[in-house]
Amino acid sequence: MRLAHAARLPALAALVLLAACGQREPAAPAQDPAASEAPTATGEVNLYTTREPGLIQPLLDAFTASSGIRVNTVFVRDGLLERVRAEGERSPADVLMTVDTGNLLDLVDNGQTQPVASQALDAAIPAHLRGGDGQWYALSLRDRILYADKDLQLDGFTYEQLADPQWKGRVCIRSGQHPYNTSLIAAMIAHAGAEKTEQWLRGVKANLARKAAGGDRDVARDILAGICDIGIANAYYVGRMKNAEPGSEQHQWGEAIQVIRPVFASAEGGGTHVNISGAAVAKFAPNRDNAVKLLEYLVSDEAQSLYARANYEYPVKAGVELDPVVASFGEMKVDALPLTEVARHRKQASELVDRVGFDN
Repeated sequence: MRLAHAARLPALAALVLLAACGQREPAAPAQDPAASEAPTATGEVNLYTTREPGLIQPLLDAFTASSGIRVNTVFVRDGLLERVRAEGERSPADVLMTVDTGNLLDLVDNGQTQPVASQALDAAIPAHLRGGDGQWYALSLRDRILYADKDLQLDGFTYEQLADPQWKGRVCIRSGQHPYNTSLIAAMIAHAGAEKTEQWLRGVKANLARKAAGGDRDVARDILAGICDIGIANAYYVGRMKNAEPGSEQHQWGEAIQVIRPVFASAEGGGTHVNISGAAVAKFAPNRDNAVKLLEYLVSDEAQSLYARANYEYPVKAGVELDPVVASFGEMKVDALPLTEVARHRKQASELVDRVGFDN
C-alpha cells in the first residue's frame, strides 16, 4: 500500500511534507506514529526540484489556484538522482524538475521516471525537446548567446567565429566544465565531429582575455570594464540585469552589452544552441494523475507566459508572448539537433575541455 510505504519515510522528508500539507484525517490509535505525517493521496502533488523555489513559485501558486491541487515543494540543491534512488518505492516524489538536459536524462537513464501519454504535452512541446517515449519534457529554453560590447558593429555571429584570430584577447567565458558550456561543446561535437571541435576549442582558448572562470553575468561585467569585447552566456541573465534597479552594478552591466543569437555554421539550416529546464513524472509517483496535470499546466499559455515574465526564459511553446527584454533580442531559431544527441556527447565534451587545458 502507498500509505504504508509513506509511513516509513525518513523523518526529514516526512516533516517537509507535513509542513506543506494542511489538515488530514486523524490517524488510527494503533497506527505507526509516523503514518500521521504522511501526505494524503488526494488533492496534492509532491515536487522535487533543483530550481530555487522562488523562481517557480508563481507558477505553482497559479496551478493551485486553477486546479485546487496543492503543490508540496522539496528543494534538492544537489544529489536529486541519489535521493530518489535511495528512497526507492517509498519516495513521495511525483514530479522531478531540474535544469540541464543531462541532469534530466540521468534520471531517465537510471530508471527514476515513468512514461506519460499526454496529447497536451505532445502538442505543446516540439519533438526534439521531449523524450520520444514520454519519459521527460522540456518546460522552458535557455539559449546560449553572444554578449558583445554595445558599440561593436556586428551583423550576425556563429559559434565557430569565437575561434577566429580577430578576437584574440577579446573573449570572456565561464569554465568550460560548467554544464552550460559542456552542453554547447557537446552540440558542436554532434555537428562537426570531435576533431574539428578540438581545433575550435583550442582557438577559443587562444582568444580568451582572461582565465575561463566566474559566472555568465561576469562576462557582461568584464565587457563594461574593457577586459573583453565579446563572450558567451545565457540569455535570461540579460533580462535580470536590464531589469535590475537603475544605477545598480547589474543594471550597468546589462546596459553595456548588446545581444546576438549565434548559430552553428556547421549545422544545416543553422540554429541557436539551447539548454532547458524540464521535468518528468517520478517512477513511484503516489499522485501520478496530479503529476501529469501539473506538467500539462506548465506548458499552458498562462504558465509559459509566467515563465517568460518571471525568469526571462524562452517559452518552449510557440506563440507565447515574450518578456519585452527577451523580445528585443529578435527572433530565435532553435538548433534542431535533438537534445538526446547533445547529451550523448557530454562526457566527450568534458574530456575535451581537460585535454586542451581550457580552464588552465
